Amino acid sequence: MNSRELDLLHMTTALRTQMMDSLTDADLAFALPNNPTLGQICREMGDTERSYIDSFKTFKWSWKPQPNTAMETSVGKLKAWFQTLDQELDAVLEPIPDTDFQSKTVDRGGWEMPLGGNFHTYREALLIYCGRCSVYLMALGKPMSEQFRTWIVG
Repeated sequence: MNSRELDLLHMTTALRTQMMDSLTDADLAFALPNNPTLGQICREMGDTERSYIDSFKTFKWSWKPQPNTAMETSVGKLKAWFQTLDQELDAVLEPIPDTDFQSKTVDRGGWEMPLGGNFHTYREALLIYCGRCSVYLMALGKPMSEQFRTWIVG
């Protein structure tokens, strides 16, 4: 995989890490009216990353959430899970030749997406996740890193 693309992904996942470093377990229980808790949103992002990892292995994308309420209530468990997922994603992406990102596709349930598009769609999902979380962070009065504020809040 193109190292510049992988570096950009790492800069994006750093946003999630920076945010997680500012949270407590109690923060994960916070929910805005008629919305999931922050912990549920974080767990959902892990499920999303898992789906994309599998899609880079099998060239088929499917959404298979694994509700784990214990995961949703522990910053430590979430951080460890994200670290494991990130390492697995790197291990899957690094050996893929650049040419495959243009020539191979992922079956997304009835339509095909180039592997490169699948990669960018995952990164966009990560940015959307950070945008969702920024609303919770502001409501909680949590500090945001300079990178998080610049990239997400504006």
